Amino acid sequence: MTPRQILMVALTITSFSVFAEEAEEQSPWAGKATLGYLATSGNTENSTLNSGFEVGYKSGQWAHLLEAAAITASENEVTTAEAYDLGWKSERKISDHDFLFGRLQWRKDNFGAFDTQFSQSLGYGRRLIENDQHKLSAELGVGARQSELQLGGKEDETIFTAGAYYRWQFSETAEFRQDLAIEAGGENTYSESVTAISAKLLGDLALVASYTIKNNSDVPPLTEKTDTYTALSLEYVF
Repeated sequence: MTPRQILMVALTITSFSVFAEEAEEQSPWAGKATLGYLATSGNTENSTLNSGFEVGYKSGQWAHLLEAAAITASENEVTTAEAYDLGWKSERKISDHDFLFGRLQWRKDNFGAFDTQFSQSLGYGRRLIENDQHKLSAELGVGARQSELQLGGKEDETIFTAGAYYRWQFSETAEFRQDLAIEAGGENTYSESVTAISAKLLGDLALVASYTIKNNSDVPPLTEKTDTYTALSLEYVF
C-alpha cells in the first residue's frame, strides 16, 4: 500500500471509531463505515482502495446526514484513479410521507473530465413505499452547480435534480439497494447510479458488493463520459 492509501485507511478507521462511541451514548446518532482493498501481483501489480462513512442524526421533525467516500487505484505504483465525494443533506418532515430537503454535494476526480463539481439544491421528497421489506423514496429539486474542468475553465449553472432510492430487505441478514441521482444543467448533466447487495457476517459487520456508474453528458474531447467502479467491501453499522 502507498503512504496515501495507508493514511486513508487510518482516517476511515479513526472516524468511524469516534462516531461509534458517540452513537452508543446518544441514540439519535446512527451511521456506517466501509473499507475495501484489493491487491494483485505478478506481471502487473495492481491495487485498489475504497473507503467511506456516513453519519446521521435525527431530532424531532429534522434529519441530517453526512457522507464521505474515496476511491484510489494504482498500477505498477502509478496512480490510475483517484476520486472523492463529500455530501451533506438535511430533511424537514412535513407529513408521514412528505419532506423538504436541502443538499450540498462536492465531488473531486483527478482523472475525470471535471476536477471538482460543487452543487447546492433545495427540493421536495416523498416516501412512496415504507414497510418492513421495501422502502422507496423519490426527490425533485432545483439549485446551482459550480464546476472546474480538468483542462481549465469554469462552469456556473442552474440545475434541476431528481433522485430515487430503493431498499429491499429480502432476508433477515441481506439487503439490496439501488440509488439513482441526477443533476441536469444547461452545460452538463451528471448522473450517478449505485447498485449494492449486503449480507451480514457477524453482528454489525457486513460484506457489501457494489457497482457504481458515474456519467457526465458533456466532456472535453478524448475524455470518457462514464466511469464505473466495482467494489467488495466490509461495512460496519453503528
